[in-house]
Amino acid sequence: MSKKYMEAGVNLEAGYEGVKRIKKHVERTKIKGAMDSLGAFGGAFDLSILKYKEPILVSGTDGVGTKLKLGIELDIHHTLGQDLVAMCVNDILVQGAKPLFFLDYIAIGKNDPSKIEDLVRGVSDGCILGKCALIGGETAEMPGVYEENHYDLAGFAVGVVEKSKMITGEKIESGDIIIGIKSSGIHSNGYSLVRKIIKDNDLDLRKIYEGFNKELGEVLLKPTKIYTELVEKVLEKIEVRGMCHITGGGFYENVPRVLPKGLGAQFNYKDIEILEIFKFLKKYGNLQWDEMFNIFNMGIGFMIIVRKEDVKEVLNILNGEGSVIGEVVKGVGVEIKW
Repeated sequence: MSKKYMEAGVNLEAGYEGVKRIKKHVERTKIKGAMDSLGAFGGAFDLSILKYKEPILVSGTDGVGTKLKLGIELDIHHTLGQDLVAMCVNDILVQGAKPLFFLDYIAIGKNDPSKIEDLVRGVSDGCILGKCALIGGETAEMPGVYEENHYDLAGFAVGVVEKSKMITGEKIESGDIIIGIKSSGIHSNGYSLVRKIIKDNDLDLRKIYEGFNKELGEVLLKPTKIYTELVEKVLEKIEVRGMCHITGGGFYENVPRVLPKGLGAQFNYKDIEILEIFKFLKKYGNLQWDEMFNIFNMGIGFMIIVRKEDVKEVLNILNGEGSVIGEVVKGVGVEIKW
């Protein structure tokens, strides 16, 4: 162990212990094609074993944003690992890709092996829900860049889809129906505003407010829902025309990303089951509903666009997790009918 490196704020022994601790969590995520590459310079995955004729690789990268600040304040870290996987995996699902593998990057002010294990445990939980393998990653101890107890997370997911089955949204037509799938809560977007609302109103993260059965901090840290299993079940039986992951920008920015030119989306406010946490934020943030739908997912984390004749079967597959919330129309952008 280099004393000089230790004096500079980097503990190599803690790094080695962290790697030792996370191995058992990585092992839980193994799937067909994942190779034993932990500790190697690069993570490896055998795509040939899956026997795709014309495989298209779809990738996505993301972080958890300022939701991290709440986790650090409350000393709750494992849920943030699931958030990290969800933000990447849900994005690649939109194009019909089957998630294959995931890599994470943890930058931290001071290497705390138990905290690293907590984070990677959450990442592994997310990978299991996302049906992908954690095949590698990096932990960087960065004193002077991050405060001792602070860290940042980034992740990278890769999936595969048969070229002929790739979902681009180009088949979407006016009259197609938009089915919304429930979110678990705020997910991982809008937390800069959430934190401002907490500060401005002097809200207590450890208090149970009216309308909730858990402390506010626990409600806010509920991990992002991962939609792999639900989406795969729908794709097995239905020709889906388009899908959308509702992240930062809410309805207004995300839905148009999947619609062909000349088409818009019309939603009915009364058809959307708005979660209690969004009503709480609207009240304390003194926000208008339009603003809310332009920031948050409002209780709908994922959307599937299908033909009218397929709606009943999709709803049966989703088994209570989805509902009809809107329709594709001629025009531009998003309209919410109040």
